[in-house]
Amino acid sequence: MYPFLRMSWQMSRARKAPPMGLWDTHESQHICWPWDLDIWMELNNGRTLTLFDLGRLPMAQRVGMIDLLKTRKWGMAVAGASVRYRRRVHAFYKLTQRTRCVGFDEKFFYLEQALWRSDGECSSHALLRMAVTDKGGIVPPSEMAQALGHAGPSPDLPDWVIAWGEADAQRPWPPMQD
Repeated sequence: MYPFLRMSWQMSRARKAPPMGLWDTHESQHICWPWDLDIWMELNNGRTLTLFDLGRLPMAQRVGMIDLLKTRKWGMAVAGASVRYRRRVHAFYKLTQRTRCVGFDEKFFYLEQALWRSDGECSSHALLRMAVTDKGGIVPPSEMAQALGHAGPSPDLPDWVIAWGEADAQRPWPPMQD
């Protein structure tokens, strides 16, 4: 089940935190609870993505995106994700999550997220492609960025972000066609 109470708590904290700029890093604290575990007694890979929600949406709150989405009747959707899992996380581990927007192109925002264990090891790292949408389709990210007070182009996307987008564009769609 989706952790609505945890999300409410994180959003409440974000509303009380100082506003931040589009390129700033949002940091949040989390605990791996027993219900976050898989059959190997480690943080479930799907739950990891849910924990990333618990950092991404509060970051959007602090940047001002949530209010702008509501005002303009826009939506926000994950359009792609790549996750690296590198270190185990067990019950009751304390985690620090860092979330930041690394830039945008003509269709998507690119966000980087990482979960860090209290021993200083990074347990997982995600790159997400986010689309802002309205009833007509995708809203150009530059329009959202400008509405948030960022005039001008995106910072240059890192090479590894560009390479991921190029590699993903080569995947067939729809998948597994005979």
